[in-house]
Amino acid sequence: MAIDKDMLDQLLAGDPQDLFAKDGLLDELKKALSERMLAAELDAHLDSEGAEGAINRRNGSSRKTMLTGTSKVTLDVPRDRAGRFDPKLIAKYQRRFPDFDDKIVSMYARGMTVREIRGHLEELYGIDVSPDLISTITDAVLETVAEWQGRPLDACYPLVFFDEIRVKIRDEGFVRNKAVYVALGILPDGTKDILGIWIEQAEGAKFWLRVMNELNNRGVGDILIAVVDGLKGFPDAINAAFPETVVQTCIVHLLCNSMSFASWKDRKPIAQALRAVYRAETVEAGLAALDAFEAGHWAGDIPRSRRSDDGTGTR
Repeated sequence: MAIDKDMLDQLLAGDPQDLFAKDGLLDELKKALSERMLAAELDAHLDSEGAEGAINRRNGSSRKTMLTGTSKVTLDVPRDRAGRFDPKLIAKYQRRFPDFDDKIVSMYARGMTVREIRGHLEELYGIDVSPDLISTITDAVLETVAEWQGRPLDACYPLVFFDEIRVKIRDEGFVRNKAVYVALGILPDGTKDILGIWIEQAEGAKFWLRVMNELNNRGVGDILIAVVDGLKGFPDAINAAFPETVVQTCIVHLLCNSMSFASWKDRKPIAQALRAVYRAETVEAGLAALDAFEAGHWAGDIPRSRRSDDGTGTR
């Protein structure tokens, strides 16, 4: 929705610094818009009750101080005589706008301590927030994460990728690179679903066996194809929990293994020549493309004995 330019000129008349200052124009606009929406909610509530034959009317307002993402705003929240009005914009007992919690969670996720978050809010926005409030907000997120990590899963997934990513995590006051292990499931309609995220000191077959058992306990009965790296013992860990699962090595890892047999200057053209192999739509087409590759310009550069068991990366 476009805002009238003449209205903007009227709002911006005066000292531009007052626009972003504490209790400045932006805070006044937030207050005015919030109170207008609350009044509209009450009007709709009274009209709905009137249509049902109930007798109710306005009953003044009460003041409530709200924490926003940038400041504190004192609102006049309208009331009804019967006390049945429960606004959706600002629920009863709510003292913070949603973006305020999101801002704290974002800073916490970036590794800031409770003291640093408190100082940041005080310095930038002039908001004095207690450490208990910050801990309450972040603890609520941790509870949600725990619920998500243990949620029930589908009985069958056509395709699941198991892999590791490196992320920076604050640990005991220091930011360190840590390995985060991810299980990414592909649903029949093509939708992607993160099945779980785990942080472990070292990757190994025992760790992945524990992950497979966890997925099994959360409801997964079968995985048609599991895509993994070349970790020794990984396929056995998968088949211990899902005996019928076909384990396939990730194409990226297969290419990296292939490149180890080629000189540096030849790796780019060899990778382009191998596209016909891993982009083939059928096993037969892939084997034919691999035979053509080995009989072509690069014959002898990548020994035939180095190909996967059946040329498709499955084991």
